[in-house]
Amino acid sequence: MTELTEIRFNENNILLKNNLVKGPILPEKAAELSRTITIQADTVIEGAVYAHKLEIQQGKTEIKGAVFAQLELYVNSEAKGDISFRKSVGSANSIVSRALECNLMFHSDINAKSVTLYNAFVAGSIYADEVTLQNCVVIGGIFSTQSADLTNCIVGTFNSQSVKVAQSLYLLLPSAFSIERIVTIPGTKVYNLSLTDLGSLYAGTKPANNSGKIEMNLETDEITTALSDETAVKTIRSYTVVGKVLAADLLDFDKFQNHFLLSAVSLDSQLFKSFYMRVDGDEQAVSISFNKIKDFFFKILFGQLEIAEIDGTFNISEIVGNLS
Repeated sequence: MTELTEIRFNENNILLKNNLVKGPILPEKAAELSRTITIQADTVIEGAVYAHKLEIQQGKTEIKGAVFAQLELYVNSEAKGDISFRKSVGSANSIVSRALECNLMFHSDINAKSVTLYNAFVAGSIYADEVTLQNCVVIGGIFSTQSADLTNCIVGTFNSQSVKVAQSLYLLLPSAFSIERIVTIPGTKVYNLSLTDLGSLYAGTKPANNSGKIEMNLETDEITTALSDETAVKTIRSYTVVGKVLAADLLDFDKFQNHFLLSAVSLDSQLFKSFYMRVDGDEQAVSISFNKIKDFFFKILFGQLEIAEIDGTFNISEIVGNLS
């Protein structure tokens, strides 16, 4: 990044390029509530941001404080370079980025009425009415009150009224939920990574035996539950491999350090300590960083890192033998 120029301002509309903002950009009077902030390129904002509309036209942009846009947070579709949000991001309306060539990173949660993201990495969760993701990694969950449209994504879990899945979907946690039956485009594959040895794959060592991804069948792996009270009945569909994961624990599978890996990246914006992970048999501890974990999951998403498939079956006699 080029040397930035520190700036102070009180204008109604703010234009930033090659600027370092040492503090927050917050309204001090009523007229500034309708302020539009446009970031053209090469900008660092060290504090929180409030805007009626926040537009980012190009990358090498970093906002270290929390962000709230009343109308919209918009990333230009032609944007390139790194765009990083270090704290939570919210909008009363929409958060939109369809940029195909920018490195978009959210270190914490996203909360808006509508969220549309392409090629983004989210270390936290997304809370919205409508969520549309394409080629994205979300370490936390997708929690949408209306719909979730997921195309070629890795997500921790989801809970939505309706869900549409295309190309491929990887789940990091054993279960996901929807009210309506999931809609898939023909040829779509859904995998669960609960029994994948992510720690060894991240460290570049051989994964544990009997580890790998489980291909899910959205019909046979669906569990329907009816919840009722005095006035209404609500049906919830759970898509789960939890029985297979519990069986794996009973069989004393090697600990994959998956939870440690996921927790380290999801807490990145709140911690000041660097973490290292020691994989069994490795003398050298492996450093854990936000960017390394981001790159690791995108390699899985785009097939650059192969994960062996397991069928998720188990032998009940082995469990009985281990418990006796």
